[in-house]
Amino acid sequence: MNDTIALIANLALALSFIVGLIFGIAQVRAAARDRRERLTLETLRAFQTREFIELLQFINNTVLPPTLEDMMKLPVSQQTNLIQLSQEMESLGILVAERLINIGLVDKTLGSFVTSAWEKYKILMMDMREKIPDPYMAEYFQWLAERLDERMQNKPRTPYYKVHAEMI
Repeated sequence: MNDTIALIANLALALSFIVGLIFGIAQVRAAARDRRERLTLETLRAFQTREFIELLQFINNTVLPPTLEDMMKLPVSQQTNLIQLSQEMESLGILVAERLINIGLVDKTLGSFVTSAWEKYKILMMDMREKIPDPYMAEYFQWLAERLDERMQNKPRTPYYKVHAEMI
């Protein structure tokens, strides 16, 4: 009799442990999904600010200086724009590298802008890496641009309006 009660108690403990483990895993997955969704929405909102659009316009319409010394000759407002956009791209690269947001989101929202911006920054950043010296300067910006370029070359996506035309 005692053996039967002990067996039932052990089974109940094992079952409650398994149920608790399954529930815990489900909670962790849900929290990770919620975090990713929150970061995705925050990232999308950041791309839609007037300040970000002004930075895009500035970079698209400016010839970037090739050296740190040339950058230091620019007006402070232009230096600020150059630094701010490179930091925004660096942050975006970190979010993708750490898998907090998906590279597909960046591809869909900024796409070739990231790669063309890096091409404009590249000479300046390489000069700054040597002269400051800081071999890590804009490393995630560079990494993100290179991954997006590879993605666009190797697996270009079909525009959404072409794939889902039947939904209308």
